[in-house]
Amino acid sequence: MFGFGQLIDILKKSPKKIVFTEGSDPRILEAASRLLASNFLSPILVGKEDEILRAAEESGFNIRGAHIVDPDKYERFDEMVDMFCELRKSKGVTPEQAKKTLSQANYFGTMLVKMGEADALLGGATYSTADTVRPALQLIKTKPGNSIVSSCFILVRPSATGDNEVLAMGDCAINIKPSEDELVEIATETAECAKIFGIDPKVAFLSYSTLGSGSGEDVDKMRNAAAKTKVKVPELPIEGELQFDAAVSPRVARTKCPQSEVAGHANTFIFPDINAGNIGYKIAQRMGNFEAYGPILLGLNAPINDLSRGCNAAEVYSMAIITAALA
Repeated sequence: MFGFGQLIDILKKSPKKIVFTEGSDPRILEAASRLLASNFLSPILVGKEDEILRAAEESGFNIRGAHIVDPDKYERFDEMVDMFCELRKSKGVTPEQAKKTLSQANYFGTMLVKMGEADALLGGATYSTADTVRPALQLIKTKPGNSIVSSCFILVRPSATGDNEVLAMGDCAINIKPSEDELVEIATETAECAKIFGIDPKVAFLSYSTLGSGSGEDVDKMRNAAAKTKVKVPELPIEGELQFDAAVSPRVARTKCPQSEVAGHANTFIFPDINAGNIGYKIAQRMGNFEAYGPILLGLNAPINDLSRGCNAAEVYSMAIITAALA
């Protein structure tokens, strides 16, 4: 089962570089100092060098050896502007507009990934999810075959046997009311992400109905999305629509859907909308004593992830490892 040691082992075999777009934030600096003491992940801090060094000194963090990149002094800035204009030519972006946009750390950091200067990006400690996702959509773009960016949370809880209990939940952060086809994409991407964390995905499309016990438009959406996903990835164990108790309790599953191989044993949960997803993962986190890692953005051409504005340095460090391990 999942442990951060596994992800670190992956990175030790192939060290990565990760951009932090808020280079002077004390939480970022603390996480960067921890990473600099390792040999598997190199932080790139975006911001003015004197401000970053002063903030590190005031906070007492050793960031000696960190790569600090100031957009105003970046030697490849003209090249970056040209590439940005090319990427946004359908919008008629001029070089002057590009320079103004690229003075923003979220866009500048995303372009560092696009140009191959970094393998991954982590931002959002001081700005919204939209400010992380928007540059990624415009510049990194979605993978071939994907139409949306989605997200999942990985939830981890120690069990009595000594192994960690690990679950995946999507989409809890990005898509407000996904369509049937978008749910198929969310489920496929969430299951692939789950595998990276040692989960053998058994996917439940959640609802207030179990295999026809209830009716309604929302029930039909989850049932149809489950059926479409089974066609798209027939090798993936999928069931839906399922109530949560039928998805996780073998006893309830024996009563409600005894023929299902997934019911009672699900570990990868697809929610009907962001309301249910956001509430669901937070209940697991706050009342079920799970550690929640995410949102992990899915469907992009490069790993770019968003931090909660309420994050602490330990969460930044963990999310940096997760993000880089996806590269």
